[in-house]
Parts: sequence; structure tokens; C-alpha cells
Amino acid sequence: MRFNFKRKAKEVTNYEGAKAFVLTPELELYTAVVTAALTDNFYEKADDRLHRIRELISKNNAQFVAKLAVYAREQMNLRSVSLVLAVELAKQHNGDNLVSALTARVVQRADEITEVLAFYAQNNDRKQVKQLNKLSKQLQKGLAEAFNRFDEYQFAKYNRDAQVKLKDALFLVHPKAKDEAQQALFNKIVKDELQVPYTWEVELSVMGQQKYDTVELKKEAVKAKWEELIFSNKLGYMAMLRNLRNILEADVSNEALDKVCAYIANANAVAKSRQLPFRFLSAYRELKNVDNGRVSKVLDALEDAVLHTAANITGYDANTKVVIAADVSGSMQTAVSARSKVQRFDIGLMLAMLLQSKCEHVITGMFGDTWKIINVSKKNILSNVMEFHRREGEVGYSTNGYLVIKDLIQKNKVVDKIMMFTDCQLWNSNDANTQYADIWNRYKKIAPNAKMYLFDLAGYGNTPLNVIRDDVYLVAGWSDKIFDVLAAIENGSDALKMINAIEL
Repeated sequence: MRFNFKRKAKEVTNYEGAKAFVLTPELELYTAVVTAALTDNFYEKADDRLHRIRELISKNNAQFVAKLAVYAREQMNLRSVSLVLAVELAKQHNGDNLVSALTARVVQRADEITEVLAFYAQNNDRKQVKQLNKLSKQLQKGLAEAFNRFDEYQFAKYNRDAQVKLKDALFLVHPKAKDEAQQALFNKIVKDELQVPYTWEVELSVMGQQKYDTVELKKEAVKAKWEELIFSNKLGYMAMLRNLRNILEADVSNEALDKVCAYIANANAVAKSRQLPFRFLSAYRELKNVDNGRVSKVLDALEDAVLHTAANITGYDANTKVVIAADVSGSMQTAVSARSKVQRFDIGLMLAMLLQSKCEHVITGMFGDTWKIINVSKKNILSNVMEFHRREGEVGYSTNGYLVIKDLIQKNKVVDKIMMFTDCQLWNSNDANTQYADIWNRYKKIAPNAKMYLFDLAGYGNTPLNVIRDDVYLVAGWSDKIFDVLAAIENGSDALKMINAIEL
């Protein structure tokens, strides 16, 4: 008699009306969190996503929620959603120090203190004058600990005239100064006497308020200021990445530009910057149409930088046969936030090309109405993404991911791994009776050892295949850290085990 039967996942229909499988509460919360920009998506509004996250928190163990928040902040480099988890957990969990410890850990920038308080007021529907009255004691304790972590420069950099000011937070949280110097710093916050920090924003703002007799004199001043910022070593990685076009248009010296390129391409600087891969794509795309003879030098530096983000991807030697398929359907062409030009399919293409650069035996392509194989160089990751982006209309805009597998069946081609970068809302627009799962089961008869990896870039809560059986694995997120999950899977682990292994 058997007792340990295979678990059955609940079947539903996805947003395209095709058969799909519901995720466990842990998996669903994980995918919803690591793909959350807290903005409207193609199939789901931001408020609906937030409501779903709130409901999922109540269905999960508080320790897991806290560890997921840490994972989102420290591994996926996601700020806002990790703060949301801390605030939501404060609302639903009490009785120990879990929330205070979590809050102190995920607040890693001075402005995140006020961000937590602003979201707390919003989340608790506080609209009156004293909107932060009766603050959660555990949040207060965690924020008080966070206050002791920052210096004057960090406080001054983020001392903004916002809904919740730094001064408001200080009065509300009542942090205990660890020494006289810190008490003096807290007094400066109260009296609005923080020293204006030396930042590129401040420096350029001050210069912009000055008057110049001629346009030429202003250009010379702008050039000198950018060179000063570059050689001061106080221009951070993100700031430099965002200002590459401005630096080029300021016509800085060759020496200054060489310093910029060397910094952008430096492996240690890339690692410390913790940039999401699509940030490099944004910078690359911004420069493509700049009329400047030195653009190619900067583009090369960006390509070198991206190669460093792929350096730790392992396990794909000449004997490992891989198919990488990018979903470029209409639902993937949704911006990740209201202020971003980056779309979900850009993220999918970016991650796909990072992986492709490390594979020795790889087939790459994209799917919509059809599936098309596109061969590209392994070296130029950003250029490859732009090539895919340019050609996305060639396959149409449906979500026929099943064609990737059907093509392998028709060619009787055996591969080890199929990697799909998608929002998981796959269907068959040609034959609704043939489901994605049916095609996968047919392929498993040809290639019994093949594994399917679904890279969920949207977190809608369902998948086209049952991820608890049949060698199907779910990976979610927008960071190159998702490849650590791949390595974990190869060693018998998975994303949830990685999260649960985090020490609080």
C-alpha cells in the first residue's frame, strides 16, 4: 500500500483562459514579492497586487514572511516591497521581536525610515493630522535601531520635504543616541541644521542657479563641474550610470571619460553597486542615439560591466544542452513602473542573454504567435538584447510558449534544460484543446531527463505546468541573483529552501 503519493496542484484557468496550476501560499507569495514594482501590470493593478500580498501574508508563517523580506532586500535588491512586508507583518503579527528585528535589517538607507512611516500611515488608512498616532511598538523599536546606523551625510542626503519628514520620524520613534556625537546629530535634525551634503545633485543645482554671460561660459562651467565630480570619487555607481549621457554631452576630457569607463567596467564596483541587470540596459539604450564620437567607448564599458554580473553562473558546459526562450507577447510589454521605460520583456531578454553568455551548447529564441530561433554572439549581451528587442514583432504577440516544446518534438531533439522567461500566462491560440502540460508530457517521453525552468517575471500566482512534479521548477525575480537559485536547484535545493535558510 502506498502512502507517499505525488501531490496534486489545484487546477485553474489563467488570464488567457488556459489551464494553469495554483501555487502553494509560500510559492505564490515568493513570486508576487520578487516581481513587485507595486505598479499596474498588464493583468493586475497595483492595489490588487498589494491586496493579494496582504492576504498571502496571513496564509504564511510569520518567520517565512520575514525571511522573504530579507531575501527581497538583500538578494533581489528590492527596496519598497521589503518595507511593505515589514509593515504588513507588523499589522498581522505580534508577541515577539520578529518585526523589530526585520525592520532594523531591511531599512538600509536613511530615507527608508520615512518610507516605512509613510506606508504605515497609508496602509492603516490614517488621514487625520496625527496620521502616525499609535505606531506599532515593534516598528518603532526597529526604526529606532535603524536611526543609530546613519551618519550626518546619509541623513542630510535624504532629508527631503516630504509627507513624513526626518524630523517627524525622530520625534515619533525616539531613538536613543549611542553617544554625545550622535545626540548632537539628532539635535541638528530637529533644528534643520544638517550640513548640506556634497552630492552631484546639489552641486549641479547650485551651479544651475548661477548666471553666465555667454552660452560658452556656461558650457565650460558644466564641463568643469562634471570633471570635478568625476575626479572627486564622490559620484556613486548608480549616479554615474544614470548620467553617462550628461557626462558625454558635457564634453569632459578624455582622462575624465576614461576614469568613468574604468569605474563602470570594474568588477568590484559592479558587485558593490547591486544594480539590477536592466539598469545597464537602460543606460545602454539611452546612449545608442547620442551624437558623440566617444559613445562606443562607454558602450563597451557597459558590456564589460554586464559580463561581470554573469560571472557566477555555473553548470553549463559543452555537455549541457539548453534552450532559452523569451516571451515577447503583448502582456510582457508592460513597463515595470510608471517612471520607467523598461518593460517586462526587456527584463526577460536581459536575463536570457546573461544566461546565454555562459552556455556552451545553447539554442536561443523568442515566442509570441510563433517560435523563432535567433542566433547571437555570446559576448555582447546588451547588443543581443537590443537585437531581440528590434525583432520582437517578427513572432507576433500571443503567448504560444508550447511551440518551443513542439519544435523539439518535431525535430526529435533531446535537450537537458528548457529555460522560459515569461509572465507564465501561456496558452495555445491555435488549438485550445492542446494544453501546455500535454505537450510537456509528450516531450518527456522523448527526453525523460529534461528539466523545465519557468522564470516568472510577473508573479500572477499561477503557472502553466505543475511545479511540484515532472521536473518543472519555478524561479522568479528580476535580479541576476535568480541564477543562484538555479545553482541551488542543481544541488537539490530551491528558492524556498534558500529563503528558509536565512538567519534573522
